[in-house]
Amino acid sequence: MNRKWHQLILSLGCLLLIIICNSCQSTITTSPNTGTKPFKVATDPTFIPFESQNASGQLEGFDIDLMNAIAKISGLPIQFQNLPFDGMISTLQAKRVDAAISGITITPERLKTIAFSRPYFKAGLAITVRANNQNIQDFNSLKGKKIGVQIGSTGATFAKTIPNAKISTFNSGPEFFQDLINGNVDAVISDAFATLYAIKNGNLKGIKVVANLLTEEYYGIATPKDSPYLEVINKAITNLLSNGTYQQIYQKWFNTTPPKLPESSI
Repeated sequence: MNRKWHQLILSLGCLLLIIICNSCQSTITTSPNTGTKPFKVATDPTFIPFESQNASGQLEGFDIDLMNAIAKISGLPIQFQNLPFDGMISTLQAKRVDAAISGITITPERLKTIAFSRPYFKAGLAITVRANNQNIQDFNSLKGKKIGVQIGSTGATFAKTIPNAKISTFNSGPEFFQDLINGNVDAVISDAFATLYAIKNGNLKGIKVVANLLTEEYYGIATPKDSPYLEVINKAITNLLSNGTYQQIYQKWFNTTPPKLPESSI
């Protein structure tokens, strides 16, 4: 083969490789809902029945079913990442994950640093005490008591408003409930639905939830500020609410009809 022809063929080959590489790169950086890269979602699988791991290590729960339904309807290739609850806000701020779902309450304070989807669950904080406790009935009776809470939760924030309370912080619900059962704390402040579910299913024995809820709050799917996924998530939630899928998931985990949700809780 002529040397000049050989060089020309090599040059054309290199040019073709450059075109192919550029084409591949543009595919990877396309819009967020095209399914070309993993949609990373953080969750803390210690919050039954919202998220937990079964015996085979698979994630399950209300939040997991909802997030999978959102992924299906919007075409997002979801990839769950287990993460301690108290590390979720900073991880979202650093944009190491695309979203987080773990019973995260929408609050004005959190909205200063991250963004939230429209509310997907109406919840509230409750007081849990040992079954034989007759003294703690409401907020006022918590004064001066030993209170267990989860680090980074709205329960931890609320506990700070109780006069003279001695607050013990824990990484997860099972830990502070065990301390309550053992008598190391007088009461626990946590999500009412998760606690009632655990008691009903026999996972927690010897404790009870005080009748009156302390707060009314809403959970949202958290994302970094200015996330390109937020509109996609909101549209998916709206569709799931209207097509009956949300009601089916809610019925599966709570055996009742879900309450009507607002488009915004703030």
